[in-house]
Amino acid sequence: MVLSWNLGSTRTIADFGSPDSPAADKVMHAQLDTADGQTLMACDVDGQVEDVPHSPGNNVAVYLGGDGQLREYFEKLSVGGTVMMPLEKQLWGDDAGALVDKFGISWMFNITLPPEPLVG
Repeated sequence: MVLSWNLGSTRTIADFGSPDSPAADKVMHAQLDTADGQTLMACDVDGQVEDVPHSPGNNVAVYLGGDGQLREYFEKLSVGGTVMMPLEKQLWGDDAGALVDKFGISWMFNITLPPEPLVG
């Protein structure tokens, strides 16, 4: 197993005040948590957000602060898959990378690094 997550809350569109919506049973917010405080958020977006490209069942974005296990997750998920963008420092100061795992699921990682101390 690559990731060990616990299901947190799951709320539907109906839960957010739209019980008569055709998408009332779709997930508005779902949350998975790790024991060390990392969180993965998810939602059903098919047809709900026009400017967000969506392929049903294969979009995951991971934007987490810190470092630790994220590099290990990236390496494990890339085995048998394709690294689209190596996990390395980007212009905005974080380490970021993208991959498609062996099952065809797209993953994006952004590791927020602590600011470097100023040398004076």
